[in-house]
Amino acid sequence: MTVRLPNKQYNLAAPGSLAVKLSTYQRRRMYERFIAATAVKPDDTILDVGATADRSYDSSNYLEQWYPRKAAITAAGIDDAAFLEQLHPGLRFVRASGLALPFADRSFDIVHSAAVLEHVGSLRNQTAFARECCRVARKAAFFTTPNRWFPVEFHTLMPLAHWLPKPVFRALMRASGRSFFAEESNLNLLSAAELRAIASEIEGFSFDVAAVALAGWPSNLLLISRRIEPGANLQPEGGRRCPR
Repeated sequence: MTVRLPNKQYNLAAPGSLAVKLSTYQRRRMYERFIAATAVKPDDTILDVGATADRSYDSSNYLEQWYPRKAAITAAGIDDAAFLEQLHPGLRFVRASGLALPFADRSFDIVHSAAVLEHVGSLRNQTAFARECCRVARKAAFFTTPNRWFPVEFHTLMPLAHWLPKPVFRALMRASGRSFFAEESNLNLLSAAELRAIASEIEGFSFDVAAVALAGWPSNLLLISRRIEPGANLQPEGGRRCPR
């Protein structure tokens, strides 16, 4: 049996493949939603949690690539992505876990984290990760994660298998040579209902769970959080909501 190991994006898709092209298309749409939903301003500071060492995909570290004001960005991640400082002068990289960020409360105006929640382990860890990101956000935190109920799982390139009960899915991953994805710490897909459960555990923020669709089916979920200040009148972001 061939053992299939992922790249630093926790992904089996080959660079330039259809799956990666579709992912890049969706990431561009999520980036646009990030800009709109957080109402980021030119002088706002941004923390991007989950910078990757992968350089094989065109959309790797998309925020660092596409956001025009590089000096506003601090990128953090468990990989060594210090090369981002050379690629994007003015940007700062800090090697750190999103479960224990080395920053004081409200250190950044906006926190962004794309496709990291599904890779931090149990639901308890996922909640701790989201809470830690919110802790260091002064205004808002924006998270993306794949929708468990989309029919194709883009990390493993398998359709429908991830709809099985999680223990059965993990057994199938081991049997198919994808044992990396059998570990909860490496892949724990979320539904919209689970995102709402995570949000309900975090105080001091209002939350909106929305989605970005592919061919009419929600493929990626967005958790958009805004810090609640006294007297604030915060409205939902108004994106497409996910029923599951």
